[in-house]
Amino acid sequence: MEQNNAKSYGTALYTIITVFFFWGFLAASNGIFIPFCKTHFSLTQFESQLIDFTFYGGYFIGSLILYFASSASGVDILNKLGYKNGIILGLVLSAFGALLMIPAVNSGSFGFILGSFFVIALGFSLQQTAANPFVIVLGPPETGSNRLNFAGSINNIGALLGPVVVSVVLFGSAGAHTAAADVKISSINNLYYLLAGLFLAVALFFWVSKLPKVTSDEKIESSKKANTPLLVIFVAFLMILAADPLSKATSVPSQYFVYASLAIILVTLVSTIFAAQKNKEGWGAMQYPQLILGMIAIFTYVGTEVTIQSNMGSLLKTPEFGSFNESQIAPYISLYWGSLMIGRFAGSIGAFNLSKTTKYVLYVIIPFLAFGVVLMVNSLSGVDVSNLYVYGICVAVLVVAFFIGQQKPTRTVSVLGILGVIFMLIGLFTTGRVATFSFISGGLCCSIMWPSIFALSITGLGKYTSQGSAFLIMMILGGSIIPPLQGKIADGSNNIIAGMSGIHFSYIVPVLGFAYLAYFAWKVSRELLKQGIDLDHVQASGGH
Repeated sequence: MEQNNAKSYGTALYTIITVFFFWGFLAASNGIFIPFCKTHFSLTQFESQLIDFTFYGGYFIGSLILYFASSASGVDILNKLGYKNGIILGLVLSAFGALLMIPAVNSGSFGFILGSFFVIALGFSLQQTAANPFVIVLGPPETGSNRLNFAGSINNIGALLGPVVVSVVLFGSAGAHTAAADVKISSINNLYYLLAGLFLAVALFFWVSKLPKVTSDEKIESSKKANTPLLVIFVAFLMILAADPLSKATSVPSQYFVYASLAIILVTLVSTIFAAQKNKEGWGAMQYPQLILGMIAIFTYVGTEVTIQSNMGSLLKTPEFGSFNESQIAPYISLYWGSLMIGRFAGSIGAFNLSKTTKYVLYVIIPFLAFGVVLMVNSLSGVDVSNLYVYGICVAVLVVAFFIGQQKPTRTVSVLGILGVIFMLIGLFTTGRVATFSFISGGLCCSIMWPSIFALSITGLGKYTSQGSAFLIMMILGGSIIPPLQGKIADGSNNIIAGMSGIHFSYIVPVLGFAYLAYFAWKVSRELLKQGIDLDHVQASGGH
């Protein structure tokens, strides 16, 4: 990959990381928009989760299109287009999606709104594929991971502000007591006009800027056998969208099609491990068990991270969780995404050349400073944050987990996976503030999962590292599949446990998600040891 170190590209770096802000802003704002749309359009919990389905599905479809187009032509399409042009095209596509949202909202068609989300996400997919390598080459190679961590922190700031800003746009303030039924959905138009304008402004800046040429000399490795499981996964993805129509056509309850979709994806990936062990030829990166285990882990991690907050709006509206209305939910969604920022700021400490004592001190201080930022942002929006102070206990638990994890990927994923299971179980078996903060703590546990899983999954892949990375990014698909799955469980489990609402019981989904992540840490360590890889020298870097 070409690297130009003769100039300082500070301005270019600061411009590029704005796209990271957009990704976090829109992904987190869905936590407010989903319960709002559920009330406004009288949707089931499953139908409301189709917002996440289309949003994260756009990432998956975009990556899949690039992969198959490159495989068919034998040319890396994005490499030929150029990473700069890739970002510009992605920004223009997202701007078109944002502008498309205006007539979609005014039409009153939920399907049109979903289509607009999908177009925005397709643009994001192209931006993400191009922006990550661009950030790495804007400076010395040895500090590339530091720049990615910095970009990741900007993503988290966007995620922190997204719920607050959208709540203010819809309800007047994040602390308002306005019901969704009393708000016109067209009030969100100004937000999408603004976003479209920002997308186009940043695209224009890239177009006129003199930026380094970023290319890759790596040849595309043939992996024809890998095409089949990817196509099967694509069909399973479509099955979610067709669940209700298929149910009407066959009289089979729609939730079975959703469950079947997840089962097909998992069985396909697991069977790939056994098939590749028999004959590695033609499988490319998929011949490595650590990659397949990591693909399932990324799928599970993203799905777990997204589903906790996407269903939280409906959870907080139930009597046992406070009977909040839509306008009062924002501080809790913001705190959830702020929890990821808290963990990632702390996790980035290890990327700097500091003394052991300094690092230990910062591991204690940084999480609480970040928690203070979360409280300040919500306070400035008019929210009384005094009832959030007790969450500091959960932050203290995270600090202890960091000391136990010691920046080692396997240990970190294992500790945070087990801690996530504990938090989710506490949330399942309690109600009120204890349960609410326990579920929100899932954000702390998810915070630095991505770099740890990613590092473990591509270790030992050699010439297939680039292809393996592309497969892992495709597994953002989990954010598209798992939230609707939880929505179906919420809609169909109201009477399973006496006194527990369906939406409360549905949080069994993130329990299972964190359980797999803990298992992944144990299983992948065994696989890597079989290959003679010293896990103590596998380092986590970057962030999602």
